[in-house]
Amino acid sequence: MDARSYPVKATPKSLRTRARILEAAMRLFAEVGYHAATNALIAEAAKLTRGAMLYHFATREELVEAAVAHIDLERAKLFERVAVTPPGVDAAEHAIDAYWGLLHEVPFVAFAELEAAARTEPMLKARLADAQSAFDHAQVGDRFGALAQAGSEPRFQTSRDLGRFLLEGLARGAMTYEQGERRERLIEVVKRAVRMLNRKGDIHELWSE
Repeated sequence: MDARSYPVKATPKSLRTRARILEAAMRLFAEVGYHAATNALIAEAAKLTRGAMLYHFATREELVEAAVAHIDLERAKLFERVAVTPPGVDAAEHAIDAYWGLLHEVPFVAFAELEAAARTEPMLKARLADAQSAFDHAQVGDRFGALAQAGSEPRFQTSRDLGRFLLEGLARGAMTYEQGERRERLIEVVKRAVRMLNRKGDIHELWSE
């Protein structure tokens, strides 16, 4: 991490203040969006003066870099909480329900907002790249696969990707009518599709009457 990312004196107090800033940034990214969550607004939410904010993060780039790392860590913590499949529950079904729930948690919403904003923000795109790669491999690739008890063959990777990207698209999409019913039907079809790919040789119908 950049030497400028921490104050000169990383005292317990300054580290607590830094953590408060990053928590405020994460919540504001999720609530009002990346562009509206200015450094000044983040400082206000963290109950700091502009000068105090600059002491911890002298530039927008420094704040964004630290915020991405903070959000990524919070997402990993949430994954840990749902890593164990409850007894008697289908692993793939649990993985899909768990990830669907995670997508509505503040760290995941904040990261999705950053990914959307990064399409037109080169600085943000560059700072997100490593976190996106790590998440794709370590979190979704390994942990989501473990949740679903899937192997490493291409068909199992496909089942993970199918579940992941359909759920992410569904979480970010805009349904204008019958939201609950349509989402429930789509998630059920995703579960069936993942089970079909994970159970080699089995034949299942994606759509049930």
